[in-house]
Amino acid sequence: MTQNVSDRSPISLAVLISGSGTTLQNFIDRIADGQLRARIVLVIASRPGIAGIERAQRAGLPVKIVERKKFDSVAAFSEEIFSLCDQASADLICLAGWLSLLKIPESAAGRVMNIHPSLLPKFGGKGMYGHHVHQAVLDHHDDISGCTVHYVDNSYDNGPVILQRTCPVLPNDTATSLAHRVFEEEKLAYPKAISLHQAGKLQIAGGRVQIRD
Repeated sequence: MTQNVSDRSPISLAVLISGSGTTLQNFIDRIADGQLRARIVLVIASRPGIAGIERAQRAGLPVKIVERKKFDSVAAFSEEIFSLCDQASADLICLAGWLSLLKIPESAAGRVMNIHPSLLPKFGGKGMYGHHVHQAVLDHHDDISGCTVHYVDNSYDNGPVILQRTCPVLPNDTATSLAHRVFEEEKLAYPKAISLHQAGKLQIAGGRVQIRD
């Protein structure tokens, strides 16, 4: 029997942000309307003064700021991030516009998820985020774009793909208009991937994600 979202115990999320927090806000909204059976136990920001911190605070969520520049290495920076997530008892760590490279500890393997605003492996990698991704899609004259939710490994925009959603690229699109259309797909894709993970339906085998019935 398929378990209803309302029947599941809430999954505990740590959400990592580097900017405006629109993906964080989507989580907050989907939790509020019952589409996502989750609770956000921690928000980690990679720098102070970003709009995402204000969103978290308005929602009454605990926020920690961990700045990459204060650490000598990716390993030390990552150790602090995952230590905070462990202290908060996060079941799943969700990158939501997070821009800093992480070194994933063995204890967190298969428990770190990201969403990218293109159909990976196209238009991913270091420096490919936000406006840069959408402009690259337009410059490449693609007819289709979309988003990708994937588990995270130790490289930018890598790791096993969980699911993708697509949308058209229109002749008069700008990076801004395309970003808006892609984000509408992101708002559906990320909660869906979290719910699949929560239900135990995702299995990583041979570097690929299998979705079990």
